[in-house]
Amino acid sequence: MRVLIAPDKYAGTLTASQAAAAIAEGWRRTAPAAEISLAPMADGGPGFLELLHEVLGGDLRELEVRGPHGEPVAAQVLVEGETAYVESAQAAGLHLTGGKGAERASSYGVGQLLLAAIETGARTVVVGLGGSGTSDGGAGVLAALGATADRPLDAGVAGLEGITQVTLPASPSAEIVIASDVDNPLTGLFGAVKVFGAQKGLAEETMPRWDGALQDLAAATSRTTGTEKGAGAAGGIGFALLLLGATRRPGFDVVADVLGLPELASRADLLITGEGSFDPQSSAGKVPAGVARLAAEALRPCIVLAGRVSMSGREMRTLGIDAAYSLIDSVGEERAFNQAYDSLVEVAARVARTWSTDHRE
Repeated sequence: MRVLIAPDKYAGTLTASQAAAAIAEGWRRTAPAAEISLAPMADGGPGFLELLHEVLGGDLRELEVRGPHGEPVAAQVLVEGETAYVESAQAAGLHLTGGKGAERASSYGVGQLLLAAIETGARTVVVGLGGSGTSDGGAGVLAALGATADRPLDAGVAGLEGITQVTLPASPSAEIVIASDVDNPLTGLFGAVKVFGAQKGLAEETMPRWDGALQDLAAATSRTTGTEKGAGAAGGIGFALLLLGATRRPGFDVVADVLGLPELASRADLLITGEGSFDPQSSAGKVPAGVARLAAEALRPCIVLAGRVSMSGREMRTLGIDAAYSLIDSVGEERAFNQAYDSLVEVAARVARTWSTDHRE
């Protein structure tokens, strides 16, 4: 039996590579003859750059940029051939804000990362979006690239209230590609603030105010761009990059192409994916949904091993997932978090008893 293991990270416990290794170890305990291929995945959020470096090699360049609250933070640019890769979460991630001061958190450092990537001479710069702690509509990015306005662009979403004039910077010399795991617009019911603001620390009662500030930014630049898919990604960093002429690709597809995942899927008998929390948001461009799509195209079954599963059977079937297994349900919450690797090994070994038998050639 040929098994392709392609999980995302299990946030806070395991990297994608660690998760893939754990699933493989557990599977081999039950089915030692299985032919196992590992393809740890990412969707543009935290871990995007680390994973690409593991796969591509390339030149990983260290630099220091401005963090979301003005503090210096370490970040990286990966250069491979004529393409440079950056990860927005390294400069504006939720892990840097801890959900504090969200209305003042700025994406300025992401603009600095983009500039550094362009200065390498790369013809294409791929920007991984996801896991941000900012909601400033990418205004900080624009400021770092030289934009000016009648309101401060580097003071978070709070600084944008009442903005009416923005002079955009010159178009970048490199082609910009957004690797984004969400397709939300900038504003409105499904916009950056309404959907993602709470997890970044914005108070519920303030959200209409901050959504209004992003509407002001769109009115001063381009309302049409604000409605494009992915404009609301990473607190609106997607919007700023789209303003600069960027093209958007699902982050999953970017990584899948690098790994040759469609070809690997076509040669497998079973695909296994996973993430920390397999929930309704997983259907919006996340790794399990992408792996399930490739499995369906290859007419192969797909299962999920996740820390937590809160998706209904009907929702799973809609995605093309045949079954999902929860570490928390299997070993308990405390062990699932404190002994994540061993727990995943154990659950994978149990699951293999069913799938290595029922789906053996």
